Amino acid sequence: MISTAPFLIFFAGALLAGVTRGLARSVLMVALPIVGAFNLYAMGEGVHLQLPILDYELTIVRADRLSMLFGYLFHLAAFLGIIFSLHLKDTLQHVSGLIYAGSALGAVFAGDLITLFVFWELMAVSSVFLILARGTERSYGASMRYLLVQVLSGVILLSGVLVHAYQSGGIAFNAIGLNGLAGWLIFLAFGIKCCFPFLHNWLTDAYPEATPTGTVFLSAFTTKVAVYALARGYAGTELLVYIGATMAMFPIFFAVIENDLRRVLAYSLINQVGFMVCGIGIGTALAVNGAIAHAFNDVVFKGLLFMTMGAVLMRTGKINGSELGGLYKSMPFTAGFCIVGAASISAFPLFSGFVSKSMVMVAALEEGHPLVWLALLFASAGVFHHAGIKIPFFAFFSHDSGIRVKEAPRNMLIAMGLAAAICIFNGSYPWALYSMLPYPVDYAPYTWAHILTQCQLLFFSALAFCWLKLTGLYPPELSGINIDAEWSYRKALPAIARWIVSVGGAIRLNALTRMQRRLERFLGQIYRHHGPEGTLARTWPTGSMAFWTTLLLCAYLLVYFF
Repeated sequence: MISTAPFLIFFAGALLAGVTRGLARSVLMVALPIVGAFNLYAMGEGVHLQLPILDYELTIVRADRLSMLFGYLFHLAAFLGIIFSLHLKDTLQHVSGLIYAGSALGAVFAGDLITLFVFWELMAVSSVFLILARGTERSYGASMRYLLVQVLSGVILLSGVLVHAYQSGGIAFNAIGLNGLAGWLIFLAFGIKCCFPFLHNWLTDAYPEATPTGTVFLSAFTTKVAVYALARGYAGTELLVYIGATMAMFPIFFAVIENDLRRVLAYSLINQVGFMVCGIGIGTALAVNGAIAHAFNDVVFKGLLFMTMGAVLMRTGKINGSELGGLYKSMPFTAGFCIVGAASISAFPLFSGFVSKSMVMVAALEEGHPLVWLALLFASAGVFHHAGIKIPFFAFFSHDSGIRVKEAPRNMLIAMGLAAAICIFNGSYPWALYSMLPYPVDYAPYTWAHILTQCQLLFFSALAFCWLKLTGLYPPELSGINIDAEWSYRKALPAIARWIVSVGGAIRLNALTRMQRRLERFLGQIYRHHGPEGTLARTWPTGSMAFWTTLLLCAYLLVYFF
């Protein structure tokens, strides 16, 4: 069977989706990830497409166990996201979603850093339309900030790649490590997309402002490509252990006080990526397998939770916990699927999170990181609190808001049902997922010690939530804006800049005034002769254009000469 580059199928599908309508487009879009998965199976491992450019050879498609797993995962994510969005007639969202998925595939199969950079930027440009498509003032502002940060990540990546190519003479995308400037620049670029602490606000700012279907796509690709890139280039980097542990912990506090339930899930996404980053930093076979397995499971159960909240937003027009409640009466299937997603992210036994998160935690203990293990244990309790309980409780139960709406559209229910089934299957029979991991798996998740520890953790977390609610100590769901690290550049930096200007302004005022006067005299002389009423008025505007062209040409020649 003849195979092709995985991303080309999605790019071609995006082109066809732009010119088709109705049933033809729906059939085309559903078929794309299915055809792509068969193409991936036929392609197999190895280097499949190379392109020589100048002194370098670009490896466009390189497949091994790590990239193949992410390839199948992204096809699955695209399949679920496409089914979830079939009710839409919005060409912009369909086309951008397909290009975004294809770009993510291109990134994980890139065998060199230049190809990675190209798809890195394509992901940024294509995904921003999923935020813009919502058409609100808030989504526009969030999309511009999102694009700025994503492009910044790409620029830093390109800088690191150029330094790396200069120093090493090659551009192959293999283990990089924190050796020299190039390694740190590429690490920072990966860290931005991976939501390292203080670099994470683009996600919590933009994802909740995307369309109900767009957020499902966004949650699947960008951060997971960054996780893949870290696993490829920085596995075993000890700094990642502590970065990951911090990522797993700090979002909990913001998620507890957040009212927007999709923003709660955005913080939860960072929390789960923290487990993956920590596992990659530990670097052992068990830890890396756990990180990759958890990335696979997270795409499905986090996508399921975003689907349920997207369905709620589409039907009610509301997403704040303070405005919802009692929806289980009119959206019972959506409520049930949400509970499955909540159980999966909380790592209940027999659900997918249990069989992958525990691998990272066991690896942390085995490699002598007891404090990191305690941090991850705390993070596990926290995620159960804010995503396992808070999301379904405030959306579907809690007080009855009196909102009565229709159940989610059939295509949405099908997508949620498939995701829920995968969560249960991976949790009940994890060996199918284990067989795809980069290293052979010798790990038994279902031991009495693991089950008892997790059940105790979940029981006491639920008990704490109930006690806080009954005593009135639980933070109330109030409308508001919670600013975390972005306070530094939204509030602190502008205030510091204003202070510097006010203090230094008086010192520089006299010098600036003299320079301004000289510039005005110089421009006045030019205008007197070359302006529309000057001594050379009959040559206006040809004379003026020739003058400025000559002046700029002379300046260019001087720069070139020196």
